[in-house]
Amino acid sequence: MGNSQTKEWRSVPWGNNEIELQIVKKYQPSKEDVQLRCMVYGPVGAGKSSFINSVESVLRGKITDRAKTDSIGGESFTKTYKAYKIRKGEPGTHYPFVFNDIMGLERDEGRGVCVEDVKLAMKGHVKDGYKFNPVSALSEDDQHYNSDPSLNDRVHVLVCVIPGNIAGLQNDNATLQLPTEDVKKLREVRLAARDMGIPEIAILTKIDEACPEVGKDIRNVYKSNYLKKKMEEVSGVLGVPQSRIFPVKNYHEELNTNDDIDTLILSALTQMIESGEDFFDDL
Repeated sequence: MGNSQTKEWRSVPWGNNEIELQIVKKYQPSKEDVQLRCMVYGPVGAGKSSFINSVESVLRGKITDRAKTDSIGGESFTKTYKAYKIRKGEPGTHYPFVFNDIMGLERDEGRGVCVEDVKLAMKGHVKDGYKFNPVSALSEDDQHYNSDPSLNDRVHVLVCVIPGNIAGLQNDNATLQLPTEDVKKLREVRLAARDMGIPEIAILTKIDEACPEVGKDIRNVYKSNYLKKKMEEVSGVLGVPQSRIFPVKNYHEELNTNDDIDTLILSALTQMIESGEDFFDDL
């Protein structure tokens, strides 16, 4: 499944994360009184909440699980709109960026997050704590509707999380497809973000499950022709440029952080920061 080559097709600084860590630690948004807001969205079970936990684990140097996840799956475990700040050093101090977690997209009618709610959230109309209603979108007379969103309320970077083990690719036994309805919803959200000028990056999760060679050694990720093909297909289906797709392994079974897992997560995080600054520049 994971035929590989000896030469990496994308280079990353394995085992040397200090440069990326310093970029993140020194980062201050160029707009005053604004924290960089990254919204994480994608199909149910893709690993959205796990990715937020993994970013926090990298930055705090220990495994965390504040964004609650569910190992059983089947339906979205995230029910409310919640912003996660990451503690930086002393209690009460935080990094100047937040991650907003939303309910997962589901293919069936009346299940999963309404695409209209995702659009409202991107515009800053959805307040923290809003409980998603799969059947109807947030109304203007709801207490969780923000009628006059500031730049700080808006989403500045859209983070699409796609599970690498069901990205519409063939293995020896079957074709694992991202359902057509999921693709339609993901595209609708992406086109809405484009119209709002919001940059997007994609995170390809579960790469260790998708490719056995990567499961054996995470450093094989950019040698894997199988994962390269997956990224090409995700790009073809969703329209996200390959240079904006980042394969990662989320923390889920580990008891301690790992430099190589951190390298992939930091690579995605620094790109989010750069994309967010591009958004601010274009305002």
